[in-house]
Amino acid sequence: MSRKIAYILIFTGIILLGYRLFYSGPEIKNARPSGQQIICFGDSLTAGYGASRGMDYPSQLSEMLARPVINAGVSGDTTGQALERLEEDVLSRDPRIVLITLGGNDLRHGILKRVAFANLKKIVEAIQDQGALVIVGGIDIPFYGRGFGEAYQKLADETGAILIPNIFKDIFGRRKLMSDSIHPNNDGYRIMARRFYDAIPDHLKR
Repeated sequence: MSRKIAYILIFTGIILLGYRLFYSGPEIKNARPSGQQIICFGDSLTAGYGASRGMDYPSQLSEMLARPVINAGVSGDTTGQALERLEEDVLSRDPRIVLITLGGNDLRHGILKRVAFANLKKIVEAIQDQGALVIVGGIDIPFYGRGFGEAYQKLADETGAILIPNIFKDIFGRRKLMSDSIHPNNDGYRIMARRFYDAIPDHLKR
């Protein structure tokens, strides 16, 4: 290896190290939110399909936080359907923190990624315009995800929402954590609730 190439590699390494040390990602939008209510907004993963009564992730999250959490999940909802009920189910309820699980039904029904994430962006920004913090639970399914995983990251970068890159990580496909092929059971929903709990900034858990 020539000395010139060695210098280039060293310089590149220094730049990458500096980037990792000093770049902390996009600024969180509404890190100190207004509003009063914690609302879980989404599809069957929020509604708690496959869970026993009181074991859906919003209920388990409520126990972890020791405060009320509103479950605004509707099984089968696409991002477009969720957008239509956003005003009634979220914006009119004085949101403080809104946790979102949406996109899985768009993926399942073959809805174009650009359409799904245009809807999601409208949802996130409308909530943020009311001063609320948004936390998005992304979905990244190997071999079937159609690039949705990367699209969730782009959404978070553009909006300043907090992202859990894959809310299904180490749950999907594990029989002991699933009630059927696509929905968690009580234990799976507990893991989801814990991930959302951990994503909420500490000063907002009180």
